[in-house]
Amino acid sequence: MCNDTHEPTDFSKAQIHRHGGVDSNLRPDILEIIEAKIDELSSDLRELSLSIHENPELGFEERHAHDILTGYIEKHGFDVTRHYKLETAWRATYTHGTGGLTLGINSEMDALPNIGHACGHNLIAVSGIAMACSVKAVMEKYDVSGTIILLGTPAEEAGGGKALLLEKGAYEGIDVCVMTHPVSGPPSSAILISSLARSSLDVTYNGKPAHAGNAPWEGKNALDAAVLAYTNVSLLRQQLKPDHRVHGIIKGDNWVVNVIPDNAKMEWLIRAPTAAEVESATERIRNCLEAAAIATGCRATFTVPDPAYKELRNNEPLAKAFDDVYSNQYKFGPTMWIPTPSGASTDFGNVSFEIPSVHPMFAIPTDPGQTNHTAGFTRASSTSEAHTLALNTCKALACVGMRVLMDEGFYREVRKSFEKDVELRKGRGRSGRA
Repeated sequence: MCNDTHEPTDFSKAQIHRHGGVDSNLRPDILEIIEAKIDELSSDLRELSLSIHENPELGFEERHAHDILTGYIEKHGFDVTRHYKLETAWRATYTHGTGGLTLGINSEMDALPNIGHACGHNLIAVSGIAMACSVKAVMEKYDVSGTIILLGTPAEEAGGGKALLLEKGAYEGIDVCVMTHPVSGPPSSAILISSLARSSLDVTYNGKPAHAGNAPWEGKNALDAAVLAYTNVSLLRQQLKPDHRVHGIIKGDNWVVNVIPDNAKMEWLIRAPTAAEVESATERIRNCLEAAAIATGCRATFTVPDPAYKELRNNEPLAKAFDDVYSNQYKFGPTMWIPTPSGASTDFGNVSFEIPSVHPMFAIPTDPGQTNHTAGFTRASSTSEAHTLALNTCKALACVGMRVLMDEGFYREVRKSFEKDVELRKGRGRSGRA
């Protein structure tokens, strides 16, 4: 859950949750099988994780990760479709028996420019493998009918791989979808938190070059348009709600100080607690950018580089079941429930709007101030402690997946909560405010 900039999680608002209402206990032997399988694979998964970490790839370029992950999961009895709907996406499926439900799991793979795996997607990649293989082991042991679909999802940081896969039908037939993500915080804690919805908007200003000293009046200054646009948005911030986020940068090609710049490009991201609020704020931002073009006589061309990211919706019964297994049954550590959304965004939010989903985060130790999207977090995501904490979270999430496949009553409760949330969102959409 870490596009672009990641704000430190405010743990002062966290609550240690001890749930009631959802009896999520699984038989001890099932927990033991899941734990044993993941422990058995741990050294292999560590090698995969480090290989991905040492070979960071940007969104839609995750060829090394694609190849080593698909090769590994195929050896563990999954049917693999390489280059699934997107060049670096992939799909691994396993079906046991007839009928039953379908559990979806996601593995992210992409890194960030210049600082590599500063959001720990190497850990997410192997987490998906761990969950899928351990659930498969239980299905085989106890003859549980159902299907596992593990999706390798590219370009979470920028590009919206899951949103694109969703549009292309990759999630069709999945009844519940799960994944996990690292974050800086108290080690051994798991964190359940939402995220902000997000849209992107790029604008290119085209002006007219001129000699900056001899005849500047003959030019149309595209850099002036960008500076004015930045100022317009900065002034707008006073009228934006406190939980909104707007951030942008200015770029240019072949600028020199003695020539009026005839081009400038701005990249903007707009975030808010709900998709409806993002849409409204984006319209206001666009007006600011257009006004700058008019004022400077430049031409503005707008593009939307990425799909919009919706806010993350953790399904409550799934979240409570995870909490119970993680904190009470495996006793790995406390589950921290944070009511305010993270300042980051994730394309898994789009998935959570269509399928009952849960996205717990696991805290790994970092140096002070080295949160997600820093060089310090890159270092932290390669440590053996981070690997162990990731696999602990996988064990609990795999148990939740087994509960979905084995307990029809629990799945009905999951589905009922999801449908209730859909109706609630429809009402909020009409009002434009969550």
